[in-house]
Amino acid sequence: MKKLSFFVLSLMVLVLASCNDDNDPVNPIDPDNIAGTITTDVVFNAATPYKLDGALIIADGASLTIPAGTKITAKGGTTSYIAVAQGGQIFIDGSANQPVIMTSDVKTAGSWGGLIICGKAPVNTGEGGISEVGNLPYGGSVADDNSGSINYLRVEYTGYVYTNEKQFNGVTFFGVGSGTKVDYVSSYMGNDDGIEFFGGTVNASHLVSIGSNDDGIDFADGWSGTGNYWYALNSAKSGIEGSNNGTDGAATPMTNATISNITVYGMGEKPWFLKEGAGIQTIDNVVIGGMVAGKEQAYFYASDSDTDFDPAKISLTNVKFVDMGIGNTIKAIEGLSITENENATGAGNGVEAPDWAAGWASPEDITPMDPSTNIAGEYTNDQVLAAGTTYTLDGALIVKDGGSLTIEEGATIIATASSTTYIAIAQGAQIFVQGTAENPVVMTSEVKEAGSWGGLVICGKAPVNTGEGGISEVGNLPYGGNVADDNSGSINYLRVEYTGYVFTNEKQFNGVTFFGVGSGTVVDYVSSYKGNDDGIEFFGGTVNASHLVAIDSNDDGIDFADGWSGTGNYWYSYNSAKSGIEGSNNGTNGAATPMTTATINNVTVYKMGEKPWFLKEGAGVQTITNCVIGGLADNKGQAYFYASGDDSAFDASKITLTDVAFVDMGTGNTEKAVVGINFTEKADATGAGNGKEAPDWAAGWAAPAE
Repeated sequence: MKKLSFFVLSLMVLVLASCNDDNDPVNPIDPDNIAGTITTDVVFNAATPYKLDGALIIADGASLTIPAGTKITAKGGTTSYIAVAQGGQIFIDGSANQPVIMTSDVKTAGSWGGLIICGKAPVNTGEGGISEVGNLPYGGSVADDNSGSINYLRVEYTGYVYTNEKQFNGVTFFGVGSGTKVDYVSSYMGNDDGIEFFGGTVNASHLVSIGSNDDGIDFADGWSGTGNYWYALNSAKSGIEGSNNGTDGAATPMTNATISNITVYGMGEKPWFLKEGAGIQTIDNVVIGGMVAGKEQAYFYASDSDTDFDPAKISLTNVKFVDMGIGNTIKAIEGLSITENENATGAGNGVEAPDWAAGWASPEDITPMDPSTNIAGEYTNDQVLAAGTTYTLDGALIVKDGGSLTIEEGATIIATASSTTYIAIAQGAQIFVQGTAENPVVMTSEVKEAGSWGGLVICGKAPVNTGEGGISEVGNLPYGGNVADDNSGSINYLRVEYTGYVFTNEKQFNGVTFFGVGSGTVVDYVSSYKGNDDGIEFFGGTVNASHLVAIDSNDDGIDFADGWSGTGNYWYSYNSAKSGIEGSNNGTNGAATPMTTATINNVTVYKMGEKPWFLKEGAGVQTITNCVIGGLADNKGQAYFYASGDDSAFDASKITLTDVAFVDMGTGNTEKAVVGINFTEKADATGAGNGKEAPDWAAGWAAPAE
């Protein structure tokens, strides 16, 4: 590291000044490492690349001018930073086409410090303070103090962790005065706050914060200024955090912020945090949205324990709420008055990047990422997934007793590949899937392979024959009871894909699983595509189900057990690795009651690796009409309607088969039904509609387009 003494630095300036015109840049420091203390006026050269390994400090009485197009690259993984001390000045003269860029050679948030400016304007922490990092004094009584001007600056990958308690922001203004000009400043991928004001009176326009790992833009400690055109995008914590004083929320001079034309979008915690007394905030023309789903907190939030907070001091006008996320219905804490305006433009283009940020504010295209689309969480109230919207599921979505989940037509849920990723409807909750043939609801995975994620689990209060009830195979939710007509909602035109994650060695998700679901529930047009376990399964209950499709299941296509007593109409099970359909009574007691009583009409079961229709574990009562069945792998040498010879609870007289067409039975497979089952054949049986072919009613929605 090369540091120039005050004497040498001054001498070099004098020598260089004597041989340069007034318009020529003066460059008295080593561009290969500009760290050191500047004690006189220095001008950088835009054509010269500058490197920083350490602290560059502009001292009292000195100035640093950085022309348009200049690039400063800090050494990554160091405490390198640029600081303007009280009495010093910085002049950043960038342009939209040639911004000044301060970046790192390591393109990772937290690689280096950032820019610190310390002024002499008032703060409410006493007469002043010492900067959080850099140990520079700031604050005072000079409200119009002038620390220079900044135009078109982008800082990148800042936020180095200085100590366990201290961390750099992107750009930090400590007690900076109103004589300082701040316009067009962007922080990109900072590890702490993007831009922060500790007191002072400086005004700031056209601010951008993108991808901060803490807050986007933060002001505190009596900042009394005007902000105009701010765009805070994808902050890990708050989009904007506005405080008065962390020690004394009523401290004076009180934060007095007037902020207009703002977009705050995509945040992990509190969208606009009115913190530590909050002070006075006058906010106009705001577009705000995109909070992580399930936070269930106010978009304009203040802590209940903040006794110094006065909602009467907060003015919110022309506010537009967008993409609030399920579970996030509270717009502002109690006491705040808001006037909404659906035509609010925010920073200029609503949630999209404003035109004035184009070309300079980010090294890549600014793409708003909506974290409110991650719908994982637990919900006890009514939630809606909007028509045609794509949502992310990273974790479990559980709707609990009293809550409901409505999924409008054309909505798509994309799950991350994980054992913890599934959707569950608990007893007393409801789901309403409102798909159409043209716009089905699709639950799929980011990884297009069977077993990538869980699936859909619905638990009701209808009877099962495993006692009074049970606990769902995955999700650990209770199910079963004595409410035969229990209503868990309705499902119309739903396709689930790539389900069946192996939860444990003994437990695995199906595509859609009905646990003790009651007859008050409507199930029509449901498809499972490429599931790693069963496609669709019923554990007891009384729900009826029509137009079911199971394609390419790695276990059974459609499975019912544990006393399911319902009607199935138009079922199509295709290419299952094991059974096409498996129907059981009870795995522990094949004669258990209430006994499985299944009436299944118009069914096609085609292509399977094992038992085409497995009458299993007592099998119960099954009445099957208009069935097309075939396509068993060659030389299985077993019955198409099969029951184990050692199943003493199985009663063949309880199985009724009428109008059955056996097709493509396969070499070596001549047995149509186990001994004792009577059946009537009908060569022109239509099954699910088109014989062994996919039925017309499944076209367009039951499988993804190839």
